[in-house]
Amino acid sequence: MRQRKPDWLKVKLTGTEEMARVERMLRNLSLHTVCEEAKCPNRAECFGKKTATFMILGSTCTRNCAFCAVTKGKPSPVNPEEPFRVADAARRLDLRHVVITSVTRDDLPDGGAGHFAKVINELRECSGGIVIEVLIPDFCGDEKALLKVVQAGPDIINHNVETVPRLYQVIRPQANYQRSLQLLGKVKEMDSAIHTKSGLMLGLGESREEVGNVLQDLRDIDCDFLTIGQYLAPSDKHYPVQEFVHPAVFEEWGKTGLNMGFKYAASAPLVRSSYHAGLMYREITGQGYFPS
Repeated sequence: MRQRKPDWLKVKLTGTEEMARVERMLRNLSLHTVCEEAKCPNRAECFGKKTATFMILGSTCTRNCAFCAVTKGKPSPVNPEEPFRVADAARRLDLRHVVITSVTRDDLPDGGAGHFAKVINELRECSGGIVIEVLIPDFCGDEKALLKVVQAGPDIINHNVETVPRLYQVIRPQANYQRSLQLLGKVKEMDSAIHTKSGLMLGLGESREEVGNVLQDLRDIDCDFLTIGQYLAPSDKHYPVQEFVHPAVFEEWGKTGLNMGFKYAASAPLVRSSYHAGLMYREITGQGYFPS
């Protein structure tokens, strides 16, 4: 039986009219957003602030992470029209900050890296001045695949470590903590101008010491941006929440992250990878746009 959520995790849904408009457009263009697929509690707010996270390469993942709401199984073939449709949607929605993520596609030779690059290129073609952030899988550690994404020139490359190393076997059995760190470190070696970003969830059974160690590991590879949020089990079939972490603890981790040298640390129960992504980028670089 699921634990009852504390008051600080109850979200008052606003902006439903704008959210419905965006969702209709995405359906008409046969596009997915991780905002919908992952049941993000912030999607109405982000849609209303010219930010959206598109999920490319289909909606079926080849991995079986215990925390994730995305469908698992055999993916459909890659849609060659998708890069054009994403760019068209970004233009129609007048997006200022776009995040591109994907399911993990271990069935593809490059893990879908080339498709990421095509989406980035199309966005640059049709939307001048847009800030492009990609949230990528680990590409099974393939550096040539990663280089395709880096050379396409996104502004931010995000890859979430998600949790502490001890819990990987249960939470992310097909992933590897060190491989994820190495991927983020390689981005800086390939192009030091690209900002890197990572995040993790609390409430999975981690200790404070383990969280501190993860933050230090990320700083050791010069990760720029950090996000920390509360894990919420999508259903009774997913890994159960072990703890609802108090907002004061999240605030403390945010301050710790800044003191450790992260350029920006977003840490609160409802923070997700793309939450306030535009604000994060603007505050650090002075570029981009994020309406109040």
